[in-house]
Amino acid sequence: MIYIRITVNGKRSEFSTGRKIYPNTWDATNGKVLGFSQEVRQLNSQLMKIRTDLFRHADKLKDKGRPLTAVSLKNSYLGVDKPSKMLLEIFQEHNDRVEKLVGKDFAPGTAERYKTAKSHLAEYLQNELRKKDIPVVDVDHSFISGFEYYLKTKRKCSHNTAIKYVVNFKKIIRIAYANGWIKTDPFANWKARLKTVEREFLTDEELQRLTIILLQMSGWSM
Repeated sequence: MIYIRITVNGKRSEFSTGRKIYPNTWDATNGKVLGFSQEVRQLNSQLMKIRTDLFRHADKLKDKGRPLTAVSLKNSYLGVDKPSKMLLEIFQEHNDRVEKLVGKDFAPGTAERYKTAKSHLAEYLQNELRKKDIPVVDVDHSFISGFEYYLKTKRKCSHNTAIKYVVNFKKIIRIAYANGWIKTDPFANWKARLKTVEREFLTDEELQRLTIILLQMSGWSM
């Protein structure tokens, strides 16, 4: 039986061509069957086509921004691969559901924060990675740290604001994990805490101004 062996970054995967030959007729060096009969020529032509198709599928995986591994290449060629869910696509689906539940399960401000978080994430992908979207399986600890850094530097967010946006993003990843779209949780080792903000006391002048405003709002006049 002739098997096609795929090797990517040292990892192997293989599948059967369904064709049988005698072991002593196989040219392992050149990856073809020895002989000049019409049957041998047809078999070698089939093997060449399989190699060409594998290169084509490898290019397709790269163009779509999907992981290229020995297994993913084999599955793509055999037509059994399942397209990975895209990150911003999941985020938008979540935001659409939140929007429909505003006034029931969510406050308008919550929906707005998720919209803003998705917008910042889209900008991060475009400006830092030059991509419109990525498969959710490509999100790792480095991606999360990079997003947090982007929020604090390029978007000029305070520490606490940046962390809140990352936490919004974390919910999207947890949804992907719960649905089996990713096998591991990239947030497992991500830890961040909100900083305690020390507020200054109001001055006598500020207290007086605040008192006047409150009296005016209640209908009193000074």
